[in-house]
Amino acid sequence: MVPGISPAIYGEKDFRRIAALIHARTGIVLSERKKMLAYSRLAPLVRRSGLTSFGAFLDTLAGDAQAMTDVIAALTTNHTYFHREPHHFEHFAAVARPELLHRLAKGGEARIWSAGCSTGEEIWTLLMVLLGPDRAEGLKFARTGLLALASDISVNALAGARAATYPASALEALPEALRRVWCTPAPGRDEPCLLIDPAMQALVRFRELNLMGDWPMQRAFDVIFCRNVMIYFDLPTKERLIERFARQLAGGGYLYIGHSERVSGPAATLLEPVGPTIYRRKGAA
Repeated sequence: MVPGISPAIYGEKDFRRIAALIHARTGIVLSERKKMLAYSRLAPLVRRSGLTSFGAFLDTLAGDAQAMTDVIAALTTNHTYFHREPHHFEHFAAVARPELLHRLAKGGEARIWSAGCSTGEEIWTLLMVLLGPDRAEGLKFARTGLLALASDISVNALAGARAATYPASALEALPEALRRVWCTPAPGRDEPCLLIDPAMQALVRFRELNLMGDWPMQRAFDVIFCRNVMIYFDLPTKERLIERFARQLAGGGYLYIGHSERVSGPAATLLEPVGPTIYRRKGAA
């Protein structure tokens, strides 16, 4: 237990309030077995607040936006890694990439979105695959109408993504040709680290975004990755979110979701499966 907070003042009522709050704000379902995990994640915040009970702390959240942000950050999981679920990037390289590069070469635009980007490994992998192992050619396309959006609800995760610096060992899963071209040694580190190329960093717009809230994007995307985010949601929330993704895709655009996630509900009439957990928006490109 956390020093300064008695377990006697964290009870079932507190957990139900926490579970209801996090579900309403983020769509995440906290089952009963997460009761002590919620305690261990939030107890430091309670102690830092100077309050001595969870109930008193929870009472403050409605009027304290920063505290609410801290609670969400504490209760959301940000586990990811480079080149995760390689079959998605293989499909993207073989099918989506040629379409996007052709459009860019003709003076058009290409828009990609990493929704739930966590600490950035997904968006950097995606851009490396898109720009390819030929640096000169990749930089040429980087100067065209290419836009990448990376969003997450966690400000802490976004800070890590913006830093774009990772232990060298974390990038070993990437194809060596991509790693060599788009990563450089990061100076001043105790352990060997690599920095994502600044030209690639310039392509990405990082945004704090709650997928359950309003989306400010007005234009459609050609590619959306949202993987291993919806595993924490109940079925109605998943179906609403996937439908929103489908409607945010341009005709012929691609949606990539996690290996244990599926399309169901209204989105099933808008999307067609084209590979394992890969879907294409019906309609002309």
